[in-house]
Amino acid sequence: MAKKSSLTKRASLNILGVIFALLWIFPIYWLLNSSFSTEDALNSRTPSFFPAPFTAQHFQSILADPAFFSALKMSFFTAILVVVVAIVFAFFAALALSRFRFIGRRGLILSVLVIQMVPAEALFISQYKMIDGWHLLNSILGLSILYIGASLPFTIWMLKGFVDGVPVELEESAQIDGCSRMGAFFRVTFPLLGSGIVASSIFSFLAAWNEYTLALVLLSSNDTKTLPLWLQGFSTQMAGTDWGGVMAGSTLMAIPVIILFVIVQKRMATGMVAGAVKG
Repeated sequence: MAKKSSLTKRASLNILGVIFALLWIFPIYWLLNSSFSTEDALNSRTPSFFPAPFTAQHFQSILADPAFFSALKMSFFTAILVVVVAIVFAFFAALALSRFRFIGRRGLILSVLVIQMVPAEALFISQYKMIDGWHLLNSILGLSILYIGASLPFTIWMLKGFVDGVPVELEESAQIDGCSRMGAFFRVTFPLLGSGIVASSIFSFLAAWNEYTLALVLLSSNDTKTLPLWLQGFSTQMAGTDWGGVMAGSTLMAIPVIILFVIVQKRMATGMVAGAVKG
């Protein structure tokens, strides 16, 4: 009886898991379905769960639009710059907070957490004036500076958890063998932070890749739009919303993220779990 009860419980949990998986994947399926559906099918009051007739017109029109590749370039270089700079600064900040004891350390750690609670919208005016004063409006550098500032606090906190998980005795042993303090950091600690760096990089990349409101404030030129701003162009007050274009554009936006996840999924999963239990 006990074995039968256990099998029944496992079967129930499996069914429940399948149901949740279907609920989770349905929006993605609907996105793809709408991307390959005709305008008549999308505007019909009767939903169609299969793209019949099938069309690739929405993708063809997007790939023939130079504005898409301009926005792709803007988003890609901005996200890469944010990831590289944020990880470098966050690594050294995490080392300092984890390995050194100095006056104001607790206050600095607390400020890292408090900054996360400030609504981004509350800073828009001051951020706009600052970037305008530096003559960096409508530029990758200006947008990246603000994205880096927004992602740094959480990235520092995440990496600090990973640094805390590396025994300080390993660095002390390296120093006894002749390494300097900095050499011990890079030769011993840094290689052990691979999972944490990958997880933090994914966070920074997604934050920059998907951000919309700050880009809307800083980027007013048609030649410097990011992908989320470019996607807004499929919706107009007079002509309505081109749902086929929106869905196809969203699919193309998701492809780089999916590729990135496939490449680093194992390290990212390990890193996210480890970062949650360390620190």
